[in-house]
Amino acid sequence: MESISVFDMLKIGVGPSSSHTLGPWRAANRWIDMLKSKEIFDKVDSVKVQLYGSLSLTGKGHATDKAVMLGLLGTDPVTFDIDSIQKEIDIITSEKTLKLNSEKEIKFHPTEDIVFNRKFLPFHPNGITFVATLKDGTKKSETYYSIGGGFVVQQERKRAKKKIEKFSNFPFPVEKATELLKYCHEEGKSISQIVMHNELSLRSEEEIKTGLKDIWEVMLDSMYVGCHTEGILPGGLRVQRRAFETHKKLIGDTPYQNAYEWIATIRNTEVKFRQILKWVSCFALAVNEVNASLGRVVTAPTNGSAGVIPAVLMYYLVIENHDGNFEDIRKFLMVAGEIGSLFKKGATISAAMGGCQAEIGVSSAMAAGALTELMGGSPDQVLMAAEIAMEHHLGLTCDPIAGLVQIPCIERNAMGAIKAINACEMALDGDPSTAKIPLDKVIATMWETAKDMTTKYKETSEGGLAVQVNISDC
Repeated sequence: MESISVFDMLKIGVGPSSSHTLGPWRAANRWIDMLKSKEIFDKVDSVKVQLYGSLSLTGKGHATDKAVMLGLLGTDPVTFDIDSIQKEIDIITSEKTLKLNSEKEIKFHPTEDIVFNRKFLPFHPNGITFVATLKDGTKKSETYYSIGGGFVVQQERKRAKKKIEKFSNFPFPVEKATELLKYCHEEGKSISQIVMHNELSLRSEEEIKTGLKDIWEVMLDSMYVGCHTEGILPGGLRVQRRAFETHKKLIGDTPYQNAYEWIATIRNTEVKFRQILKWVSCFALAVNEVNASLGRVVTAPTNGSAGVIPAVLMYYLVIENHDGNFEDIRKFLMVAGEIGSLFKKGATISAAMGGCQAEIGVSSAMAAGALTELMGGSPDQVLMAAEIAMEHHLGLTCDPIAGLVQIPCIERNAMGAIKAINACEMALDGDPSTAKIPLDKVIATMWETAKDMTTKYKETSEGGLAVQVNISDC
């Protein structure tokens, strides 16, 4: 049984895509670690990177080539200064050299040494192979797969046994929603309490608190920055940032000292039904506009769906409960992470495997369940809300125009957030004992739908809006 931590589901990283940007970046980091562990790092003379399947077909739009180079530099996507990204890429491109792990300078020509193959590897659509040519002419290669949400594996799952052993001390191991509910009923605990017990087997309470605060700070910052940044998104589609104008119409252009002063101002603003819709959409759009600009966001469960959970949590804090505090944030993130892990274990969170239902659908389910616990719902109602949210995202395809995480991705986050709030309200008014479809069934259905979905609707830009709309039309 594979147990997944909240901090696996909610990772701090750089946009625009967890599978196409964060994953390849992490894969490059891991490959360098492998070279060092085998004591061949110093023998490397040159490097070539092969991108396969979805990483190739939409890799340019998702900045996969840039992520690979930043990973080869040995930088950390959690801490690297995002304002320096283009500068580092320009240096590599102009000088045709790369400082491997910021230690060893090698010749590197991005247009020649990063190869975009249309071929799909059998294990997963997001394949990436690193090939090192050593000074004696021999070649050493390793293949990794970016399976969604920033998770990176190798086909033989070398780390799987180690990871399972690491999590074997979970007091409440969970594979399915029914098991999670069983623990809640037997222990008389909420879902967030069960998750907290599991997390305490991995790290201290202070570490959990600090980690979740860091996650929330990035979420909040992405909303704040997105709402206060105007202009055109990069990438060629010339998509106008919309959060700035929406925010301005809602609250004006008063300057704020920080994001918390901003929150206080929103709380004191009269909000009617239409404004609620506008605020929630604004928060979601803001995050994903930051994401589309290679900004720092939190995978929730992916970068492409990073706006749903912050938007719904912000809704709770500034509209639903003005007394909301970090304890509420902690509970929300823990429940959301646990629901996301159920989908990862029972289906997928990779759009390249399951279409956008695996990203926006899962994020909406995560947010719906988490909000339901904060609103006083029972564990049964929490999972009922998650089921409702996913049920109405089934079959959602991934068809980004020009391979960019912009159209229709940004708007889909706003729609996913609104659906999550609606699902929560329906669950709170519903009786879980009469529900016809349990969460485990909708997860299984999502996976069956993913397998039946044609490849062209799985993040390849070969179907749907991606072929119906030309860049010139935008």
